[in-house]
Amino acid sequence: MNKQEILKQYSKEEDRILVAKLLDKVQFVSQKNQIQTTDFLDGYEQKIAQKMLQQIKHKTAIFYGGYEEAERKMLYFFPEKLMDLIEEDLQNDKMIQKEMKAITIQLPNDLKGQYQHRDYLSGLMKLGIKREKIGDILVRENGADILVQEDILNYLLSNLPELTRFQKAEIFAKEIYKLEIVPIKLEKMVILVPQLRLDVMISELLHTSRTKVNEVISQERVLVNYEIKTKNAAMLQRGDLLTIRGKGKFKIGEVISQTSKGKLRVEVEKYVS
Repeated sequence: MNKQEILKQYSKEEDRILVAKLLDKVQFVSQKNQIQTTDFLDGYEQKIAQKMLQQIKHKTAIFYGGYEEAERKMLYFFPEKLMDLIEEDLQNDKMIQKEMKAITIQLPNDLKGQYQHRDYLSGLMKLGIKREKIGDILVRENGADILVQEDILNYLLSNLPELTRFQKAEIFAKEIYKLEIVPIKLEKMVILVPQLRLDVMISELLHTSRTKVNEVISQERVLVNYEIKTKNAAMLQRGDLLTIRGKGKFKIGEVISQTSKGKLRVEVEKYVS
């Protein structure tokens, strides 16, 4: 199967662009016997990449985001001769460490507990950093560890202290194996809905009208399993990850029971910053 035949299988332009870049990296590694990496990929992009790897039966690529449960990951393409040298403990692998770095922002006592994920991310955006250059941001009460690509490490170390919010913070590079992994906080809830339709679920989760929900959906602020959804009537199912930009992220659980009037009791877990 040649490159053009593979690209024809993807209807979205952004998917075709991603797959084309990945195929170019596969070819480069094959011809030059040199490691190639992608930017950080979100969950949806990882699904597209995984599909492509399966199509071409490519077995010398590894997804890695700095720690086992990472959400955003880089894709590493290795020459076949190097695959046997890759250690099981990727956090300590020198080839991985070379491409991915960590930055720690240690907050002063008077700012502890004041910053959330969006505060760190917006600070990075103010410096002109593209989102794909940044991996997970592990937030804790006294600061955060930020996974970044190696090529922006020195720029961030020089410029993050210039931001007002971080002027009093201690900022330094950290080895990946020293990351302070922060457990994901989930708030469990049970909602009552007539069906698992997208707009119905969001209306109940946000306690707002269907009219306002439809506005949010039309603004492309709603993602299911990292893919933007624009159809109000799309149906959700157990295990789906629902992201509403600016409002939060939710994981759809099981339907517990049904009321006498036919409404469904659905378990939902909300990701807490």
